[in-house]
Amino acid sequence: MTIQLPDTSGTLRAYEPRQEPLALTTGSPLTSRTVFSAAHVVADPFADTTPDSPAAIDWDATLAFRRHLWSHGLGVAEAMDTAQRGMGLDWAGAAELIRRSAAEAKAVGGRIACGVGTDQIAAGSLAEVRAAYEEQLALVEESGAQSILMASRALAAAARGPEDYLDVYGHLLRQASEPVVLHWLGPMFDPALEGYWGSSDLDAATDTFLDVIAAHPDKVDGIKVSLLDAQREIDIRRRLPQGVRCYTGDDFNYPELIAGDEKGFSHALLGIFDPLGPLAAEAVRVLDTGDTAGFRELLDPTVELSRHLFQAPTRFYKTGVVFLAWLAGHQSHFTMVGGLQSARSLPHFARAYELADGLGLFPDPKLAEERMKNLLSLYGVNQ
Repeated sequence: MTIQLPDTSGTLRAYEPRQEPLALTTGSPLTSRTVFSAAHVVADPFADTTPDSPAAIDWDATLAFRRHLWSHGLGVAEAMDTAQRGMGLDWAGAAELIRRSAAEAKAVGGRIACGVGTDQIAAGSLAEVRAAYEEQLALVEESGAQSILMASRALAAAARGPEDYLDVYGHLLRQASEPVVLHWLGPMFDPALEGYWGSSDLDAATDTFLDVIAAHPDKVDGIKVSLLDAQREIDIRRRLPQGVRCYTGDDFNYPELIAGDEKGFSHALLGIFDPLGPLAAEAVRVLDTGDTAGFRELLDPTVELSRHLFQAPTRFYKTGVVFLAWLAGHQSHFTMVGGLQSARSLPHFARAYELADGLGLFPDPKLAEERMKNLLSLYGVNQ
C-alpha cells in the first residue's frame, strides 16, 4: 500500500501512508493560554470567476470549518491574511465574512476576533487611511467581535515616519470601544509592509510599536507578532505593560514561545493552527495540566510541516493550508479564491501530504490518499 510521490528533482519515491489517524477528540475549554486559529475561506468551485474577480465564497463550507475549530476549544481569528485578505479576498468579501462568522460565533458560543484594515482603498492620505480603518473598526464592533488592528499597506505607503504611526494608531485606540489586538505583520508575509512602524531598523520599529501600546495600555488586549524571529518576540513580550498579552504569530517557533520561560509566555494567534487545530488544542490541554514536556512532545513534531508550508515566499502558505483542508475532508475540492491553488508546486504538495499524514492529521487517511493520487494524476503521475 504505497503512493508514488515526486521530489524536487523529479524523481518518484514510494511512500506508505498511515493507516490510522491520531486519536483526537473535542475536550474541555483551554485555560492556560488564549489560542486563536486564523481560518481560511472555502471558494465556490462552480462560480464563473477570474483571478481578479471578487471572491466567490462557499459560505456553508467556510462556516462549517469555523465550527470545527470552535468545537475543539479554539478561538477563530477571522478575515486575516490566512483568509487571503489582500490576496483574493477584498473588503466587500471580508465584511460579509465578518458578519456571517460573528453571527455563527454568537450562535455556538465561539470566541472570535476579526481583522480591521484599510483594504477598501489601495492608497491615500493619512486622513483617508484613518477613515478606512474607522469604517472597518465600526463594522467589527457592530458585529460583536473583538477587533484586530492589522498592518496597513496604505499606511506603510503614506506614513513619513514613526510619528504618523503614533498618530493613526493613537486615534484608532482612543475610538475603540473595547481593547483590541495590534498585529505586526512582517514583510515576509507581505512585502508591501517593509519598514512598518516607520523604520526598516527592527529595533527602532519595535520602540515605536511599544510606544503605541504604552500610550494606550487600557485599549490593547494584546499584540500579535508575526516576524518569524523568536528572540525578538521574547524581547518584546518582556517589555509589554502589565496585562497586555503577547499572541505569537511565529509559525516557525510557536511551541517554545507558547510554552514560555520563567519570565513569561505567549498566547497564540496562528495560521498553522488552521490545519493543526485538533492537535494544537490537545497539546494546550496538556499544558493546562502543567505538563510542559507533554505539550512539547505533541507540538514539536508539527514544526517541520509548518516550516514547509511557510517557506519562502511565505505569503503563499495559504495554498498549503487549503490543500490540507481538502485532503482532510473539510471541503470537497482544492480551489481557492484568486486561483491561488496554483501558487505552490507539485513537490511542495507531495511533501506537505507526507508530513501531515505522518502526524496523523487526516481524520480519514484513505480519503486523503485517494485525493492525493487524484492530484498526482492531473500532473501525469500514474500510480
